[in-house]
Amino acid sequence: MLALTELGQRLRQERESKGLSLEDLQKLTKIQKRYLLGIEEGNYEVMPGKFYVRAFIKQYCEAIGLDTDAIFEEYKSDIPSTQTEDMPQQLSRVRSRKEIPQHTKGVSKVYDYLPTVLVVAGVVVVGIIIWVIAQNIVSDKNKEQANQEAPNSEVQQSNTQEETNETTAKNDNSNSEDEQSAADKKEQEKEKAEKEKAAKEKAEKEKAEKEKKDSGKQEYKEVQKTGRSATYALSGTDAFNLEVTSTQADTWLDVKNGKGNAFFSSILKKGETKEFDLTKETEARVNIGYSPGVELKVNGKAVDLPFDSSKQVRQVVTIQYQPAEAQ
Repeated sequence: MLALTELGQRLRQERESKGLSLEDLQKLTKIQKRYLLGIEEGNYEVMPGKFYVRAFIKQYCEAIGLDTDAIFEEYKSDIPSTQTEDMPQQLSRVRSRKEIPQHTKGVSKVYDYLPTVLVVAGVVVVGIIIWVIAQNIVSDKNKEQANQEAPNSEVQQSNTQEETNETTAKNDNSNSEDEQSAADKKEQEKEKAEKEKAAKEKAEKEKAEKEKKDSGKQEYKEVQKTGRSATYALSGTDAFNLEVTSTQADTWLDVKNGKGNAFFSSILKKGETKEFDLTKETEARVNIGYSPGVELKVNGKAVDLPFDSSKQVRQVVTIQYQPAEAQ
């Protein structure tokens, strides 16, 4: 294994202080784990190129909350700079192509084809004149035919008007029936909506009364503490709802029941809240990778983290739940 550079050692310490593994960082940055490891070890040979070294270091710093500009300035001796290579050779190739006197080729050939171009242009002009004359003749014939058909059209229009009047009368009767049916349907929908609203208000009222009743009995007390883990007992309530909110930075959050089944195991973004209904569980284990700014609520009531987050960044909280009915 390569010796860590000062930059690599700084990045690794900052990552570990936030409780993040290389796999977690890979999920956050979308950078392959082997490149992240190369950054920490100063092994930039594994990177696709110097540009990617700087780009990956920038993403690494942003993911763990470091000032990118300050890091690049402080450790500029550890970070390779990008340079544009082979530019003179490319410019030379461009000049060589421009210097070829292409404009001298084919100039005399224009004069050879000029008579042919003039003949073709004349043929096109004559064709356009013939097409315009033909269009005028067709237009005159159409006008004569329209004048002959006008009387017949007036008779047909009169018959069509009578049929339209009959159809309108039938539609008026039909519309009257449809309006009555629509009014009845609207009244039924209104009654249904009022019943649903009343049922919803009743259910919400019953729920609020139950929560108020349970909140007076709920007890959340510490059972034990060891290392970075603590256990609490939740009792005196028939509900176990957990809310976790991160207010300062992204953090790794893992929530499992007593059997090890995961409800959530991923990054909790800054400002994001996750809610879990654990009423059917007897135990829940909450693993917080970066505890500063993390808030816990049990059944809507805020509870403190077991340790000072400035001293214990990663914390594990186990909550043992015993429903009021079972007590």
